[in-house]
Amino acid sequence: MSLLTRHLPRTRPAAPATADAPPRQVPAAWLALLATPVAASANSPVLILPDMAGSLGIRTATATWLVTVFAWAMAVGTPLMAALLRRRGLGTTLRTSATLILAGTAVLTVAPWLPLAMAGRAAQAMGGAGLITAAMSLAGSVRRMGVITAGFGTLGAVGPLLGSALAGVASWRLSLAVGAVALLALPAVMRRAELSAPRQTTPFDGRGAALLILTATALVLVPRYPLPAIAASLLTAGLLALHVRSHPTGFVPTALLRTRAFVLSALLACAFATSYFTLLFTVPQLLRDRTDWSTATIGTGQLVALLTGSALSMLLAATSSRLGRTKVLTLLLTVGALAPLTAVLTPWAPPLLLVATLAVFTTSAGQATLAVHATQASPDAQRPTAIGLFNLCYQLGGAFGPAIAALVTLGA
Repeated sequence: MSLLTRHLPRTRPAAPATADAPPRQVPAAWLALLATPVAASANSPVLILPDMAGSLGIRTATATWLVTVFAWAMAVGTPLMAALLRRRGLGTTLRTSATLILAGTAVLTVAPWLPLAMAGRAAQAMGGAGLITAAMSLAGSVRRMGVITAGFGTLGAVGPLLGSALAGVASWRLSLAVGAVALLALPAVMRRAELSAPRQTTPFDGRGAALLILTATALVLVPRYPLPAIAASLLTAGLLALHVRSHPTGFVPTALLRTRAFVLSALLACAFATSYFTLLFTVPQLLRDRTDWSTATIGTGQLVALLTGSALSMLLAATSSRLGRTKVLTLLLTVGALAPLTAVLTPWAPPLLLVATLAVFTTSAGQATLAVHATQASPDAQRPTAIGLFNLCYQLGGAFGPAIAALVTLGA
């Protein structure tokens, strides 16, 4: 992951640059605070979908749109914010992201209708994507990047129970506002980081960006509206392919699409994320149907399961170099297949918590190892773009998952 920092803004020197004066770095704790609250915000609706639906006067299945739109905005926002960072610098990216988060949170606090609430969630997610991009650009080392990625897993695991607790004490609207905690890190980051814009000699590929967004949007809608969404995705993907052919160094570089390791890694990351987010929303509903457990008990059980899976994924990441790429990939594929099979076949409730452990282990370890594989296989000049497009594929899984869960368990 530290490869990203070769091409994005470096931190500001604390003193005039000399051979003995290393650049001043933003402390890793501030970077983690800047990036990771979005994970808690993304997962906070898991246990409170019925409350959200009742407040807005809609069905529970319909309320999953608030989750889908968040994942969609994260998906399309990641490459867009990476482009903004490269072209306009860190200062503009941070200010734009903060504005989006504040505006989205303000809308959510008063939104009486689902469409307005969805707009607020989309703004929050776009802003969160910008903060994540900024934090990763400032990490500067594998160790510091590890602090950020560990925070994703931990706060993602805490998110469902935290959302349930906040909804019980105050309102579900407060549960969806936890991502704004990231703004507490802004002053410290902006004091220490280089905020100026880098020089750019190539024009922005607006048509390529628009076609990529349209393709991603159509793909997100496939689980809900299969036939029209598939038709739309084929059309926009075809137009995007023609554009990429005529603009090989544009928003979607041809060199990346011809890199087999990058393409396979991105597709696997999307598959793992889709399985994880589907099971994240399916397991609580299955536990409600098969047990008399309270919401708090289900949330606590899922929290323990997710934290266990996150810890195991960190262990695998630490030992992956000794195991070798083939063994790691075989393990991930095996465990990744076991998670949904266990959810479908087990007649007992407790193993469903094991499903959550297996799912988060697969997606967390898979994201870490596949991201490194994808970037290392990419041309040097395309590695920042590779990170953005790889993360787009992962976030698409975050959009597919809740929609599939709604079809499977909520009767959408």
